[in-house]
Amino acid sequence: MNKNKAVLLDRDGTLIYDRPGYYLTDPKKLKILKDTPLALKLLTDLGFKLFIVSNQSAIGRGFITEQRARQINKKLSDGLKPYGIKITGIYYCPHSPAANCSCRKPKTALGKQIIKKYKLDPKLCYMIGDKNTDLKFGYNLNMKTVLVKTGHGRDELKLHKKLKADFMAKNILSAAKWIKKNEI
Repeated sequence: MNKNKAVLLDRDGTLIYDRPGYYLTDPKKLKILKDTPLALKLLTDLGFKLFIVSNQSAIGRGFITEQRARQINKKLSDGLKPYGIKITGIYYCPHSPAANCSCRKPKTALGKQIIKKYKLDPKLCYMIGDKNTDLKFGYNLNMKTVLVKTGHGRDELKLHKKLKADFMAKNILSAAKWIKKNEI
């Protein structure tokens, strides 16, 4: 089993329910999408390390504190533990888009940090998300990419006519099954 492979996951709309135009600011309102535990368990069983990589502009916009964002991430991580799922790391950009930082997807600072720290081979890694920025992030890091049609996925397909992904998945579970098929 290769220890240098991972799946990087967007959070909102990919793993948890995301309402357009709404920032999740209360851990009590976090709702894990129904297929998330089964999908992440499948990826874990395939030997992938799991990382959440998320743009959290609500922090930079002043809608939520960084401490509250960490509470939300902890609730998600804790909610997956009973299924035998360990999230190796949660990385997020706290800046607003106007900050033009290097850590906001599709820019790659967070991905490069993960790759270096965990000695990952990007060619053995996947990026799963519901936005074009997630796909570009994955491609910029030389990873295979999957667009899920949950969250903003369907709207992104309409908005970006030339959207490129290695696979278009109905949801996180179909993404995980596709990865399993590619690993065999």
